[in-house]
Amino acid sequence: MIELRGVTKAFGETRVLRGVDLSVPRGTSMVVIGASGTGKSVLLKCVLGLVAPDAGEITVDGRDVRAGDRDAFLARFGMLFQGAALFDSLPVWQNVAFRLLRGALKRPRAEAREIAVEKLRRVGLSPDVADAYPAELSGGMQKRVGLARAIAADPEIIFFDEPTTGLDPIMAGVIDDLIREIVTEMGATAVAITHDMGSVRQIADRVAMLHDGVIKWTGPVDALDASGDPYVEQFIHGRADGPIAAVR
Repeated sequence: MIELRGVTKAFGETRVLRGVDLSVPRGTSMVVIGASGTGKSVLLKCVLGLVAPDAGEITVDGRDVRAGDRDAFLARFGMLFQGAALFDSLPVWQNVAFRLLRGALKRPRAEAREIAVEKLRRVGLSPDVADAYPAELSGGMQKRVGLARAIAADPEIIFFDEPTTGLDPIMAGVIDDLIREIVTEMGATAVAITHDMGSVRQIADRVAMLHDGVIKWTGPVDALDASGDPYVEQFIHGRADGPIAAVR
């Protein structure tokens, strides 16, 4: 579904992606792991076309991400942002239905609200939350609203940017369970980036290790502990010693 070949990206003298090769099969949940600052978020932005790579090729469903109708391309994606990234000035239902109230996916207001309430219900939030504002919700509830927004338009592909950051272990587990259930139900292709190894083991079908701008290892999640790769071994066990230098 998603293919990256030889993708590079630099910002000035800083080379972030140095030749990324990665395949994400249709209907698969891929989790990209790696230390902070290794380019995981830049990788997602390149796929979405928010950042233009300097070289290489990125295709989605066999088509170059830079070709064709931009609105139609983005309509295939849902995104759960780090920190939920909700609009403070909009009630919850309008946050969830944001894409359904404007642009190519625009629906009548009443229909958009109905869809929003249904998606809120799917992530475990009651209809009375629809008219609340983000500031009135807990961090875990805000994350659920962000997840409801990500699936509001029934996307084929969903990106998750650090989906459990800032959540306590119990709520992180709840969010991981919801992500796994929803991706499976929708048959969506999913790509997540996270440092949370609990999340990795819960939501991943496959895992890719990004370090120093390249994919060091990729394979099924059940092969993670026996990868034999020193970068993966150091990262998943949180060891100070190894090929990944700690930033001091």
